[in-house]
Amino acid sequence: MTEPTYYEIRVEGILDDHWAAWFEGLQVSSHGQQTTLSGPLPDESALHGALARIRDLGMHLISVRRLDPGAPGEEAPL
Repeated sequence: MTEPTYYEIRVEGILDDHWAAWFEGLQVSSHGQQTTLSGPLPDESALHGALARIRDLGMHLISVRRLDPGAPGEEAPL
């Protein structure tokens, strides 16, 4: 079994904590007019599912980063 991959997804617009369950349990935090979704996803299919939900909400995607689980906030080497 492979380890989950950690991601940080930034979108334009504001979501509150109650959206976490809909986004596969990702942590949801808003800063100004942006929302950050972050945490582990089990596979690439789950990442695409989260991105599809963002699209379905009509939110604008700002960035997607893969994170190193050992150092939150740091990009993992590709």
